[in-house]
Amino acid sequence: MGTNQRALAAALITTTLIGLTAAPAAGATIVRGSLADGSGLETGAPDTATVDAESSASASPDTGRLNDTQAAVSSIGGRLLGGRGLIAPAGIAPPPKTEASAFLIADADTGQVLAAKDPHGHYRPASTLKTLTAVTLIPKLDKDRWVKPSQWACDEEGSAVGIVPEPIYQIDDLMRAMLIVSGNDAADALAEANGSLAKTLADMNKEARKLQAYDTVAKTPNGLDKPGQRSSAYDLALIARAGLAMPDFRKYVSTRTSKFPAPKDFGKKKDRNRQGDDDRDTPTPTKTPPAYYEIANHNKLLGKYKGMIGIKNGYTTKALGSFVGAATRNGHTIIVVIMHHPGGFWEEVEKLLDWGFAADGKVTPVGELVKPTPPPSPKPSSLAVRHSPAAQAPVSGAGWTDHAPLVATAVLGVGLAGAFALGYGLRRRRRAADQP
Repeated sequence: MGTNQRALAAALITTTLIGLTAAPAAGATIVRGSLADGSGLETGAPDTATVDAESSASASPDTGRLNDTQAAVSSIGGRLLGGRGLIAPAGIAPPPKTEASAFLIADADTGQVLAAKDPHGHYRPASTLKTLTAVTLIPKLDKDRWVKPSQWACDEEGSAVGIVPEPIYQIDDLMRAMLIVSGNDAADALAEANGSLAKTLADMNKEARKLQAYDTVAKTPNGLDKPGQRSSAYDLALIARAGLAMPDFRKYVSTRTSKFPAPKDFGKKKDRNRQGDDDRDTPTPTKTPPAYYEIANHNKLLGKYKGMIGIKNGYTTKALGSFVGAATRNGHTIIVVIMHHPGGFWEEVEKLLDWGFAADGKVTPVGELVKPTPPPSPKPSSLAVRHSPAAQAPVSGAGWTDHAPLVATAVLGVGLAGAFALGYGLRRRRRAADQP
């Protein structure tokens, strides 16, 4: 093929490709603010427009609220829940006063929100974030699996259960320690057991999106303060409700005392597996059962408040006191969440629970705890698409979006075939002209 013919064919092919790629297909979706798989660390709820106050100079450090500068608050759960002040039903005395900057009272069974204050305000969750860690990892990890924590996990700061880098723990032990004594070290070890810290954080944020907890961003598995980490009273109630639906979660948070493996007498050579279990990803326990020590639940209402199930409390110097708990009476379960409380809150939580039981079923709810988003519908196979009547229909109008890949392939094929045919014809004509 001569130079002119090759240039003509190249131009024809280039024109065809440009026509296919110059404009986006109709109906294309552009995801902004969060990763398409839901694992991103920025929220993208359709009814939320927020500015993270941790990166805003105008944020007030006194309130504990991380989105004081936001232009609009989330309407997830109902329009009234977008308010920042007290949100209470009519016809009944308002909930007891609390020093918490935000709170929420809801029926865990029906999902009805009975009262709230600044329910979608963004606050540091402290150790209440461990509820999301548990809800995320309980379905993923075999509770009977043995693990060996890393030295990094063992050295974690703050509240700890005192793990050591030895293969004497099961997932079940670490989960109890995380939820009973708020072991930051146990939370880190669980994150490692899930594959890595990065993977666990991605899984936690994906789980939050699935629960429609759009105010929540997890940057740690243990709740220790970190820039950008946040949650809300509404979201903690959603997470707690999801946890209460898990039998293992309910068992952990309601346990008052338990035994936890101790490294005493561990390391005897006769007890070690000669295959080098210490260096394996899934170590086996020693033949001699390790010693134990007792751990006790930090929830002061267990065994004191009638029907108390438990759940989780937390505290850091920036987050102040936080709590998410639930109790059951007469077949009804009430969830109470408080955030950014400056002092002792146990008596206030009792009074909020009492109010919830008194109001449940007697007042018009001010909102609802939404259900998790349904899993995506399975996509039809390519074979089904090729043989379906819709795939055989003429391409016109709105049908272009659905059939764009097939049309693009056909156009590209025709363009290439035309280019080669043109070049071949010109070449034959030149050969014929050259013959005597």
